[in-house]
Amino acid sequence: MSGTKPDILWAPHQVDRFVVCDSELSLYHVESTVNSELKAGSLRLSEDSAATLLSINSDTPYMKCVAWYLNYDPECLLAVGQANGRVVLTSLGQDHNSKFKDLIGKEFVPKHARQCNTLAWNPLDNNWLAAGLDKHRADFSVLIWDICSKYTPDTVPMEKVRLSAGETETTLLVTKPLYELGQNDACLSLCWLPRDQKLLLAGMHRNLAIFDLRNTSQKMFVNTKAVQGVTVDPYFHDRVASFYEGQVAIWDLRKFEKPVLTLTEQPKPLTKVAWCPTRTGLLATLTRDSNIIRLYDMQHTPTPIGDETEPTIIERSVQPCDNYIASFAWHPTSQNRMIVVTPNRTMSDFTVFERISLAWSPITSLMWACGRHLYECAEKENDDSLEKDIATKMRLRALSRYGLDTEQVWRNHILAGNEDPQLKSLWYTLHFMKQYTEDMDQKSPGNKGSLVYAGIKSIVKSSLGMVESSRHNWTGLDKQTDIQNLNEERLLALQLCGWIKKGTDTDVGPFLNSLVQEGEWERAAAVALFNLDIRRAIQILNEGASSEKGDLNLNVVAMALSGYTDEKNSLWREMCSTLRLQLNNPYLCVMFAFLTSETGSYDGVLYEDKVAVRDRVAFACKFLSDTQLNRYIEKLTNEMKEAGNLEGILLTGLTKDGVDLMESYVDRTGDVQTASYCMLQGSPLDVLKDERVQYWIENYRNLLDAWRFWHKRAEFDIHRSKLDPSSKPLAQVFVSCNFCGKSISYSCSSVPHQGRGFSQYGVSGSPTKSKVTSCPGCRKPLPRCALCLINMGTPVSSCPEQHNDIT
Repeated sequence: MSGTKPDILWAPHQVDRFVVCDSELSLYHVESTVNSELKAGSLRLSEDSAATLLSINSDTPYMKCVAWYLNYDPECLLAVGQANGRVVLTSLGQDHNSKFKDLIGKEFVPKHARQCNTLAWNPLDNNWLAAGLDKHRADFSVLIWDICSKYTPDTVPMEKVRLSAGETETTLLVTKPLYELGQNDACLSLCWLPRDQKLLLAGMHRNLAIFDLRNTSQKMFVNTKAVQGVTVDPYFHDRVASFYEGQVAIWDLRKFEKPVLTLTEQPKPLTKVAWCPTRTGLLATLTRDSNIIRLYDMQHTPTPIGDETEPTIIERSVQPCDNYIASFAWHPTSQNRMIVVTPNRTMSDFTVFERISLAWSPITSLMWACGRHLYECAEKENDDSLEKDIATKMRLRALSRYGLDTEQVWRNHILAGNEDPQLKSLWYTLHFMKQYTEDMDQKSPGNKGSLVYAGIKSIVKSSLGMVESSRHNWTGLDKQTDIQNLNEERLLALQLCGWIKKGTDTDVGPFLNSLVQEGEWERAAAVALFNLDIRRAIQILNEGASSEKGDLNLNVVAMALSGYTDEKNSLWREMCSTLRLQLNNPYLCVMFAFLTSETGSYDGVLYEDKVAVRDRVAFACKFLSDTQLNRYIEKLTNEMKEAGNLEGILLTGLTKDGVDLMESYVDRTGDVQTASYCMLQGSPLDVLKDERVQYWIENYRNLLDAWRFWHKRAEFDIHRSKLDPSSKPLAQVFVSCNFCGKSISYSCSSVPHQGRGFSQYGVSGSPTKSKVTSCPGCRKPLPRCALCLINMGTPVSSCPEQHNDIT
């Protein structure tokens, strides 16, 4: 290696030592510096490691190649190939075992001097050393030596060699190798095949050759220019890499005719290729005058089946340092770790980080792989402190048959967990719509049933200019307030809001009782107040304060209400206007906003976002004129659509506006489950045919399949077909020709019905007039009884006309 760039080798069995080879051999010891300071004389390799020089060996000049002895003992024995073709065994002074002391300084000499290009120890028989030399017309280029030979087979004179240490020792010069291969050729690289200790792969001058030492007269070879740097994949012993100039060839020894893969040609000549010993199928390559190492991942490369099959790879590049890299070496045990050396002997310890592969499981567990480690991140099932992912919510709801209750539609929000107020509002709205639609259809078919599903926005628009206000007395106060007269449309709106029941009765008492039973004291008091019953509102607040789960402060609010006065300049009105904004409950806040507002100006109630939409809309229907009501509903609808608030379905209904609102909701939450069930509930066909609705439905079906909820998916399909008959697949008829055997599939619009040679496979659906009379395969006529078979939907044997020509 004199005059060439340095090379670097990790010790095969000492994971903390490596050798740098150029004009001399330098042994280094690597140690961690994580919890300690850098020692004097140490070289910094990385943030976490440093190297200390242990010894230097300058006894072997003119080095061309070096190979570290693979056995544990002796542990610091190296073979050095020289420019004159000799192979010298040397040590770095770390081993004092007398058993192997005689090996140090031993030389293996070819018949004719020429350069030694490569060395390789046999991985099974550790005493065998293969050497590859340049060409000589009268000699072999591949010599296999036994380092334990004590005597040379031929009688040759002994010679004395003088070591640099000044001591004189007599050693054997071994001149007769065990095997001689590759006559009149040059060997540029070689390696032993791990699957058989008698097989040697050599990169000769113009071919790759496999020598079998059991029969040295024969060899298997393939002509190629890629004969340099031959190396075997340690995890796949039939896969070999070699290179020529800027091109890498990957070979499969089971199919040795040509490379199975040729890697992208590099602009500069390659200097080294090496398989990673700790990672399957990872090949590193280095080009001349480059600071980049290219990595080729062939871990998932399939075995080629046909001649045209070529495996795929993943290519990436790493830059261990800023300077040009002279050589590199993979660490034998540390995963993806390598050390690089520059021409000026600057070294760097570097770890190649794996690409992180992410994968979501259908049950929302996140898994990722990094190196040999596999990590999983899953939601805690019983952790209520964290918001569950929407996929988890939909999965749990599917298990509880969410959305499938078509009788008591409002119960679907309970099946969803009764945690989301928007879902509660949505399913109560759909329940009221279904309830009043069925009632209207029974009383007067074709009346306003479809208007219910169009939402309050359409209902209000249908009654513009038809309503007048009138004065109404308060209950518990000597006062009158203007309230709009309730026509049929406003009554319907109040019914959809849930304030009153079906019919003409406008009593909110049942609704107040239901709120009290659910413990919604503040909301019940507000609704009572909006219906001009201040006495009932005070009574409800007192009941709430005395209940187990009630708030004692409700007594204070009841006391404040009891002191209400209608005087505009009173201290009560002034204090309530100032202090109401400090109340935490929005319903208590709007109660005082209503009492302190001027007639016809109720913005403090109408625009309180924390109050349920249905309560604000019901309030608007009672107190706003037609023009004000229409303007308010229009503005509120736009806000709901933009926010994707499901409470807005009360306003939009299941119309195109409802689809727009639901689109915003799905974009915000990803809840295609609720979107699918909602749109199926009562939407007209033109809405169900909307591409967005179909997209939500198909995505939810795919989700059920991904979760392996086959029965749930079937239930959903049945539910869908009941609510949307157009979703049923077209019936098919499956027949085959009895003469040629080819199958013929017809829809019901093209049923064959005359001729012979027909075999029935399966029949369903209703037939129409036939256009096909013969088999398109063999042109034979089809039987005349096919039409009656289709009509009856029965097997051939039970055809009612008992035709005799059926086969």
